[in-house]
Amino acid sequence: MAEQTPTPAPPEPVLHEDRLDYLPLAGSVSLARRRTARLVGEWGRPALAGDAALITSELMTNALLHGSLRDRLIRVRITLTAGALRIEVTDPRGERLPEPRFAALSDQFGRGLLLVAALADRWGCEPRAVGKTVYAELTW
Repeated sequence: MAEQTPTPAPPEPVLHEDRLDYLPLAGSVSLARRRTARLVGEWGRPALAGDAALITSELMTNALLHGSLRDRLIRVRITLTAGALRIEVTDPRGERLPEPRFAALSDQFGRGLLLVAALADRWGCEPRAVGKTVYAELTW
């Protein structure tokens, strides 16, 4: 008798969602970070606001440094369900996938994805028709 694959659970309904496109400029990182912290607090999860803001900052910085193109926007999407907060950052460079690395003590950069991995319950990358989306999820 053949094994049956269990039917995956349907996705949880989205209670809150925010999407905003940013110019590929350094100042966009702090704008996205502050917006995330404010929204997460307004959505009733103030204890997650700091971690969510840091994750947004790191994903935005990576998109800016490694995934941006001069005339293409970077999108930040934040969703809240009954069990998770998901932060997504989409950039136009699908060929440049995120890779955590271990930075030397003297390195100025290279710790962002390690921070994301330490704070998030799950993170990853999804290809898009154009570009990619890097996401992180905080669950409870």
